[in-house]
Amino acid sequence: MKTTAQMGMQPTDQELREEMEAKDPNAVARKRDHIELAFQSQIADGTLDQRFYYEPLLAGHPKRGSLPEFEFLGKTMRAPVWVSSMTGGTELAHTINHNLARACREFGMGMGLGSCRSLLYTNETLEDFNVRSLIGDELPLFANLGIAQVEQLVLAKQTSLIKDMVNKLSADGLIIHVNPLQEWLQPEGDRFGHPPIEIITRFLENFDLPVIVKEVGQGMGYASLKALYQLPLAAVDFAANGGTNFAKVELLRSDQKKQQIYGQLANVGHNANEMVDMSNKIFAELGEKALCQQVIISGGIQNFLDGHYLIHKLACRAIYGQASAFLRYAREDYDTLREYVDAQVQGLELANALLQIKSNDEP
Repeated sequence: MKTTAQMGMQPTDQELREEMEAKDPNAVARKRDHIELAFQSQIADGTLDQRFYYEPLLAGHPKRGSLPEFEFLGKTMRAPVWVSSMTGGTELAHTINHNLARACREFGMGMGLGSCRSLLYTNETLEDFNVRSLIGDELPLFANLGIAQVEQLVLAKQTSLIKDMVNKLSADGLIIHVNPLQEWLQPEGDRFGHPPIEIITRFLENFDLPVIVKEVGQGMGYASLKALYQLPLAAVDFAANGGTNFAKVELLRSDQKKQQIYGQLANVGHNANEMVDMSNKIFAELGEKALCQQVIISGGIQNFLDGHYLIHKLACRAIYGQASAFLRYAREDYDTLREYVDAQVQGLELANALLQIKSNDEP
């Protein structure tokens, strides 16, 4: 039977609907969804993300793999993402570290291991941390020790143990985590006999591999950042307040009385946005005296938009780090982690194409 269109007449509404469904069988269901969900999808003005200009006319949809390669920590990375140090010495460490190393290799990210203290004197847990073959030689991989252990070995003139540990992991260098509040609140915590900046300076004089210095969830203030940027460090890792707060972790492990007395200490610190602003001011002040000009922005980075914004706001080469978000997925099978990382990378590709960062003085 001929349609009205075939007979030279205007098609009926029914024929138009049938033609549309033939070309796009999901059209009717999609339009029904749009109607039903429209009222749930209105965004209140106060909840708009004011950090970006959204520019929908200036680029097409990005192709996969469109993020530009860049140099960081002496290696070429394909995504500006750092897997922040998070675990060591647990029964899950092997699964977590190996899954994360595989993801780093696939997506071109860098990785910092959790505390490698157990490897200083024995190889018993080596296979939990031994991921160089998985991440590959082309991407940065750093070992990790606390400032308390570094202080002990510096004073005992045994820093060769640290170099041996880094070498057995085939790591590119060492992360020193500085954690005075955590150690103070930890029931089994160590006590520092010297200012950490003094120990770090002495360590750098005798250690010829790259060093990153990080906090563990409180962040760092202006004077501490300024002191670090004047050292020949490979990078500074913020570990700002807003992510996993290890002072609070230790409080939760202690008794009720200690929690009541010291609870407010967990709220002391600096968030990542504040640390970016302080760092920009310090770089402007120091000029060529800033020997370290690479930063890992971590602590409270909830998603790719947070990371994208902060690394473009900072006036030096920067990537952003996440810990707990990766940890949540790395404990399961690799495909679960891969799905999460792939979504984050796709988000960064879209942000690069469609968003422009507002400066501080713009509305």
